[in-house]
Amino acid sequence: MLAVVAVPSAGATPRPDGIGLRLLDAPTSASSDPRARLYIVDHLAPGTVIHRRIEVANSTTSASHIRLYPAAARIAKGSFLGAAGHTPNDLSTWTSVSPRAVDISPGGRAIAVVSIAVPRDAAPGERYGVVWAEARSTPNNRGITQVNRVGIRIYLSVGPGGAPAADFSIDSLTPERSPNGRPMVVATVHNTGGRALDMSGSLQLLDGPGGLSAGPFPATLGTTLGIDETESVQIMLDKRLPAGPWDARIVLHSGLLEHTGRATITFPAAGIASPVTVSPVGRGWFYLAIGLIVALLTALGVMLVTIARRRLRPAPTI
Repeated sequence: MLAVVAVPSAGATPRPDGIGLRLLDAPTSASSDPRARLYIVDHLAPGTVIHRRIEVANSTTSASHIRLYPAAARIAKGSFLGAAGHTPNDLSTWTSVSPRAVDISPGGRAIAVVSIAVPRDAAPGERYGVVWAEARSTPNNRGITQVNRVGIRIYLSVGPGGAPAADFSIDSLTPERSPNGRPMVVATVHNTGGRALDMSGSLQLLDGPGGLSAGPFPATLGTTLGIDETESVQIMLDKRLPAGPWDARIVLHSGLLEHTGRATITFPAAGIASPVTVSPVGRGWFYLAIGLIVALLTALGVMLVTIARRRLRPAPTI
């Protein structure tokens, strides 16, 4: 059985007018990964069974009967999309929730367990699903029933050995202006690894007109990249910014995976400018500095050993 660690409850406040759902456990191997604290993200060998606790909260003013169930999901056009209703896929048929329903009083909470049992003959690959918590209201005088549901995403990679490596590249930055004149930057990102990615990050503008600097500006959240897909990540900027040119520095990450790039951009008076190729910003200087320090310490150590040996050498006999 895989070890799990409790996830802190900070930032997990349920919606003030409905039901809330949050993950309580994450694999110990991914305890520092922010994605694994929000979603069920794992890599399992065929024949493996895992269990994850979830908490359901009722923040309405009346008791709620809440059904808990898994369903299919997919990634399309940069979005993670849960299927309608109880639509199944491979992953949802491997997943169960216990109990299947809970009755929660106003302001109350309940704990359930999500179990995923991967068949021994499961084919390798990554699959997506959602664990839903669903509450239905009593039909009104027009016979309309309101359905309120919230979910936790599942990203499950199946195969022998360790999880496929995750990676991405930042290919270009495109400076644009929205119809109301607000500048924005669109980063084109390509998923080059073997896992889906949820992108976040920021952009900073340096060395602008008159030596101005601005930012960092947060990237618009919600962009999910499927394996080998290319999508756009948008960063909205301050309308008062001059056109440029600017030294743009972008930092994007998915979980613990992070890449930094830079490009010189100038915002158009209107519309969309040409994309600008991004140059990766690595940490070569850091590793070079470490290498120099190690070399100096090694040389110093050799010198000290040589001096010590000379002092310990016996005096010649006359």
